[in-house]
Amino acid sequence: MDSPSQPARPWYHEVTRYQWLVLIIASAGWVFDVYEGQIFNITRNQMLNDIVPQAGANVKWYGDFFLAIFLFGGTVGGLLAGTLADRFGRRPIMIATILAYSVFSGLTFFATELWHVAILRFLVAVGVGGEWAVAASLVAEVFPPKARAQASGIFHATSILGTWLAALAGLAVGANWQYAYLVGILPALLIVWVRSSVQEPERWQKTKDAAKSSAGPEKLGSFKQLLLANPWSFRAFMGMGLAAVGLGTFWAVTVSGQDLMRELLLRNDVSPEGAAQQAKFAYGIVQATGGGIGLLSFGPLSARFGRKPTFIFFQLAALAIVPAVCFLPQTYWQLLFLLPLFGFFTLGIHAGYAIYFPELFPTHLRATGTSFCFNGGRVVAVPVLLAAGTLKSEIDLRIAVSLLALLFLVGVVIMLFLPETKGQELPE
Repeated sequence: MDSPSQPARPWYHEVTRYQWLVLIIASAGWVFDVYEGQIFNITRNQMLNDIVPQAGANVKWYGDFFLAIFLFGGTVGGLLAGTLADRFGRRPIMIATILAYSVFSGLTFFATELWHVAILRFLVAVGVGGEWAVAASLVAEVFPPKARAQASGIFHATSILGTWLAALAGLAVGANWQYAYLVGILPALLIVWVRSSVQEPERWQKTKDAAKSSAGPEKLGSFKQLLLANPWSFRAFMGMGLAAVGLGTFWAVTVSGQDLMRELLLRNDVSPEGAAQQAKFAYGIVQATGGGIGLLSFGPLSARFGRKPTFIFFQLAALAIVPAVCFLPQTYWQLLFLLPLFGFFTLGIHAGYAIYFPELFPTHLRATGTSFCFNGGRVVAVPVLLAAGTLKSEIDLRIAVSLLALLFLVGVVIMLFLPETKGQELPE
């Protein structure tokens, strides 16, 4: 402990080489995890116009329909991976999830029918949903309390690299969308690194050994305990609601930055091809940069001010910035200037899930509870996606996105009922 006469040591002062290695490996898996979701968002217009030439104005509806399938697949994979990771360990389940999303992303290269896309997006999402919960739990358990918020925030913030990679791949392949999915095979190489470098957290190993030698009620990865025993059940359902707000607004609001830019350019008489390429850059690079800064900022802010105030601030700020981005800009450069702020607040809150959810549950339920919150939120967000697709196809996109942003108010209310975890040890 630092004495009053000595300056406080930085949060990373006592972080070991192995802890940094775990953060790098977990983040690498998460980068490609995000790539798998974002590459569809960036290439979906070309993909769907190729597969369903008659889709026309219904491309938006088809796009949101497949995003809803992706959210559902992520839920299935996440819930399964969470309970398995609590029962059998973080490392083997991380390997299985990375392998799943790598293989099925590569197979998307061969998709020629809508049902191909539906099945493959579901299976990719099974791996994607599982990997996040396992990696978030691993980082939280390996890092010391003083460094946990910052490390978990960095872990989630690396998602921006996945968005950049998807944007660059989308720009590089142009209308040849199939090749962008071949890049998704690369994370399979991570499996070798995970197997050779990652050890099971000592905290989880002790819990497993205790569960084997005890006849007590604590069962590893038990959904029954998670959903029926207090306070875990309350935290699980409230956390699921918080994640649903973030995931619903991400796919319905945040990713609309690309469509908002494209429609503004079309209103300014830019060609459809030029508008599509400029919108990819504006969303995938400029907006994503602001989002990345927001993700990196959430950890230090929550470490200083607390998890609850930081969540509430980001959601209220997101509620304010969305209509400003929708209605104020009249030119390409005006919207380009506002998109980083749009990304900062609407995306930045997502780092909080990696920080906060693992802190809500004991070791024997940590991956299960974290996964239930984040991936259960995907299920609740599915109706939002379907409603968003219908809303965007029937009214002005700017009005639709502004109305959907009202969901951030729900997140504020939910956060009022959840506990503050700043400065506390992980529950045992």
